[in-house]
Amino acid sequence: MQSCEISSDSTDDPLSSGFRPHRQPRIVVIGAGLAGLAATRVLLKNGFTDVTVLEASDHIGGRVQSVKNGEATLELGATWIHGANGNPVYHLAEENGLLEHTTDGERSVGRISLYTKNGVAHYQTNVGKRIPKDLVEEFSDLYNQVYELTQEFFQNGKPVCAESQNSVGVFTRDLVRKRIMEDLEDSESTKKLKLSMLQQYLKVESCESSSPSMDEVSLSEFGEWTEIPGAHYVIPEGFMKIVDLLAQDIPTRTICLCKPVRCIHWNYSAQHREVIGKGSHVKMEDNHNDNNHQRNEDPLILGQPILVECEDEEWIPADHVIVTTSLGVLKQNHEAMFSPSLPEDKVLAIEKLGISTTDKIFLEFEEPFWSPECNSIQFVWEDEAQLEQLAYPEDLWYKKICSFDVLYPPERYGYMLSGWICGQEALHMERCDDETVAETCTELLRRFTGNPDIPKPKRILRSSWGSNPYIRGSYSFTRVGSSGQDCERLAMPLPYANSTKAPLLQVLFAGEATHRKYYSTTHGALLSGQREATRLMEVYHDHKA
Repeated sequence: MQSCEISSDSTDDPLSSGFRPHRQPRIVVIGAGLAGLAATRVLLKNGFTDVTVLEASDHIGGRVQSVKNGEATLELGATWIHGANGNPVYHLAEENGLLEHTTDGERSVGRISLYTKNGVAHYQTNVGKRIPKDLVEEFSDLYNQVYELTQEFFQNGKPVCAESQNSVGVFTRDLVRKRIMEDLEDSESTKKLKLSMLQQYLKVESCESSSPSMDEVSLSEFGEWTEIPGAHYVIPEGFMKIVDLLAQDIPTRTICLCKPVRCIHWNYSAQHREVIGKGSHVKMEDNHNDNNHQRNEDPLILGQPILVECEDEEWIPADHVIVTTSLGVLKQNHEAMFSPSLPEDKVLAIEKLGISTTDKIFLEFEEPFWSPECNSIQFVWEDEAQLEQLAYPEDLWYKKICSFDVLYPPERYGYMLSGWICGQEALHMERCDDETVAETCTELLRRFTGNPDIPKPKRILRSSWGSNPYIRGSYSFTRVGSSGQDCERLAMPLPYANSTKAPLLQVLFAGEATHRKYYSTTHGALLSGQREATRLMEVYHDHKA
């Protein structure tokens, strides 16, 4: 079993309760994703030496997962750097030459990112017909006009009408349908095609938002998410290179892999002595450095208000814990993960904010069956034109696949498609075996392209973020009933300053879901980790000053 090495260099500790005035604060970071690594990097660079990172899985990176496929790298998780100026992920990539081989096509400026901006999206119906390009462009213009209106409710303080149920999906579907039906120039068949395309666009939007349905996304808050100016960049060598850059100055012994946390005992006080303070329960492994600490000491005596209980029965005392676990894990485990329980308002924020699963399905073929100018195959089900809910029974999970993108350039990727699926249907897909998914996707492609001779792919690779017990979802969104204030409430350190005389900043929270403007993004995750490290840094440095 891996155990965590803990150092104890001496310096003043302004936040301790006075029992150990001459030591470094002990900081535990839970999670080695972008937020956790960014926090650790800032702490170490600013003189904090007693920092330990606990990572539940067997690798760092969190929701970044780059997989080599021959000469290419496939991204099961984070794929794009969204925006340039002021984006710390972009600057990290640019300064370290990670974008030197990014092609012009991989600098997408569209709102909905494809793997390339070159070429044309082929909108295919379930009867094997391609929708004419001019009709697609006409509908796309209409959809984008309504999309712009969804931004105005937050940005301009526009009141939300009751009919919309404060839902992006309901508002968009109702208004687009109304405008389609009011168009006197379109035939009934054209109107039906446009109504069917609307459903496909909403599926794509759901994958982008990582929501089960756009009906669940808050209309009044939708416009608060902030887009950084600039293109969407792909890193040819893999997004994992960003993770490696963040980790390169972190000593290996600082990061403990395969170290899931069972419970964070915070606000540790005398009433817990009998339960936790017994030597047999506070387990410090023999392979810790001998000078790290006295074995089996009660953290109360040491002035440390926190005990981190790991699933391998090791207990780690700490002055501060930075929690970077995903919103999905917090939803699933917060009751067991914190003792005492989280305050009611923080629990409410966790419950109100949304997170769902967006998965990718990579299919590699011996030869392309698509034309050279095709950059994606979009699935339009004509029989869904009038549907109100885009949710399917388990055996029809494949109907939630919205599209397959073509990976460019082929010189790098070969002949590879990337499919997108989200929501409960993504979880159904995760429970299927590779053979079933490959066969199902092949039948879909045959059906929609009208080409019965498409062969099965020679390889399939897919993500499984929903069933991963240490992730439980892809990224967060503002669900109907939630707001940016819930992101801020989730980010608020414990204990609250106005509620206790106990040491402050015991439990801090980072991760993309805690960033009000940049939730769901890698730069939001990175900035949130820096934010919490800076929060600690400023308190200690202010005290020294």
